[in-house]
Amino acid sequence: MTTAIEIVLKSLTGSLHWFYRSVLFDVPWHQNYFWGLTLISFVIWGLEMLFPWRKNQSFFRKDFWLDAFYMYFNFFLFTVVISGVYALISNAFSNVGISMDAISIIDIQALPNWFGLLIFFVLLDFVQWFTHVLLHKTPFLWQFHKVHHSVKEMGFAAHLRYHWMENILYKPFKTIAIMLLGGFEPSQAFIIHFAAITIGHLNHANLALDWGPLKYVLNNPVMHLYHHAKSLPKGRFGVNFGISLSIWDYLFNTSYVPKKNPHLTLGFDGDENFPKDFLSQNLSGFKK
Repeated sequence: MTTAIEIVLKSLTGSLHWFYRSVLFDVPWHQNYFWGLTLISFVIWGLEMLFPWRKNQSFFRKDFWLDAFYMYFNFFLFTVVISGVYALISNAFSNVGISMDAISIIDIQALPNWFGLLIFFVLLDFVQWFTHVLLHKTPFLWQFHKVHHSVKEMGFAAHLRYHWMENILYKPFKTIAIMLLGGFEPSQAFIIHFAAITIGHLNHANLALDWGPLKYVLNNPVMHLYHHAKSLPKGRFGVNFGISLSIWDYLFNTSYVPKKNPHLTLGFDGDENFPKDFLSQNLSGFKK
């Protein structure tokens, strides 16, 4: 019987090997998340330079390099570690006799490929929206999510400034979502992941983009800026929780976009006492 340690080590070594090959261009271009993230980042950074919303904000804004480090740490280095936990969760379901098909609600394999990808994208986005609501509403989880809301000037790299503990919550929910689709995670899922990176970068970018009529479906920089506002509407624990899609906020009455105001004060109450460096920020959630 495969032990937990063997499962984690196998997953870790596989992830590290794939990361190493990605850096050296030794994987198919459409699955190369390292250079994909890098290219998307430079393109959106270029758009920020050409069409800045907050024109007095430096291209190398406040905490630019801190966020750049977070970006690669969270998207790659820690993913290497968390992948072992992900493998353990899947193995635990298998050990108790729960197959992927046992709790599936859709025979997604029987659907046209493009439709299956669309369902995959929408379901995972809803799971992330729901998890994001929990991060704000649950005091214990909010202590970790504060890292993301410590951003004082928005820019593309702020997308991936978040506490590593958030992965602990997101990964199990994602596993369950995939099981609801009968274990469906298509080989073409790289399209979904690159789309999510692009939309997430744009949402945090210094751009006045709101997508016009599509703003009721797609999240956007204008809408997401209000999510990061320090001053929230009375009685709200948060607004605009959408990740890629804004539709969940409009459906569940958590949307709030009064007008375009590029000069909102960002953060949260008491953020002036929040740690400013990477290590202290990632230890802060464990302190009373």
